Amino acid sequence: MEDVKGPEGTEGAGGAGSAGRGEPETLELPSAPGTAGLYVRAMLPKSGGTRGRPLPARRLVLRDVAADPERLRRYAEVCGFADAARLPVTYPHIVAFPLAMSLMTRRDFPLPLLGLVHIANRIDRHRPVEAGERLTYRVWAGDLRPHPKGTAFDVTAEADDGTRTVWRSVSTYLRRGRAAAGPAQGAGARSGKAASGAPGGPVLEERWEVPGSAGRAYAAVSGDRNPIHLHPLTARLFGFPRAIAHGMWTKARCLAALERHLPGACRVDVSFRTPVPLPSAVRFRATGPAASAGTGVLWDFGLRGDGGTGREHLRGEVSALD
Repeated sequence: MEDVKGPEGTEGAGGAGSAGRGEPETLELPSAPGTAGLYVRAMLPKSGGTRGRPLPARRLVLRDVAADPERLRRYAEVCGFADAARLPVTYPHIVAFPLAMSLMTRRDFPLPLLGLVHIANRIDRHRPVEAGERLTYRVWAGDLRPHPKGTAFDVTAEADDGTRTVWRSVSTYLRRGRAAAGPAQGAGARSGKAASGAPGGPVLEERWEVPGSAGRAYAAVSGDRNPIHLHPLTARLFGFPRAIAHGMWTKARCLAALERHLPGACRVDVSFRTPVPLPSAVRFRATGPAASAGTGVLWDFGLRGDGGTGREHLRGEVSALD
């Protein structure tokens, strides 16, 4: 089950020439790479010579892609979205995901894919996207930088309709290691105490039972089959006592709860705080609108483990784009 790809696009177009001029190398892919093969590639050791190198200046392009109706229906069902006539605000992420994996599993990428921690994601939706629209996706990595817990970098994905960018995402990943001095800048909701919204504003609260199968269900529709999400046995290989939910599933599930409150053009910033173990019970809480408080934020939201002392799993905010 894949999104529908038009006939255009040849791998390697524009590559060597643009790279030779000091510009990013551009590779146009004829179809989305299969993530199963990419995970096999991710398990192969990288040569020691890539350590310490900068991120490759490379962009992957996939043109003329429309959402597969069945995949879109299943994604909406898994994440809790009600409206499948338009793309959920997080849906383009799963179209761009195989391109991001292809970038990060190439031999010259300096960091191994397995072991990376997704710590933040920011999405800008410039307008609602109808389900049948054909979009061109571009994905690249950049801004390799020190982080207090290791090394961080961003993966940027854009989708355009042939006239302008309609959707953009910046995902921040962390490679744990020796702590580096200085704060890490990147996507994600602001740190510190979560805002409480404007006085007297609406409050939305829900309790969700997240089943042990949630990771496998999201993996099946998204292609993100990282072993830490699939089963306790595979999660233990990477130091987790139980499987954990995908960070982008938790973001999508929160935005499904806010779906009817999202403006057509919006920014959604999220920081992933601690993993959601599977199975578990969690509580979603959103407060807003907070724009009258002078912050520009319409909604603050978060996800915690059930109970008064539940661990914070996610913190996010929604703001309107001009």
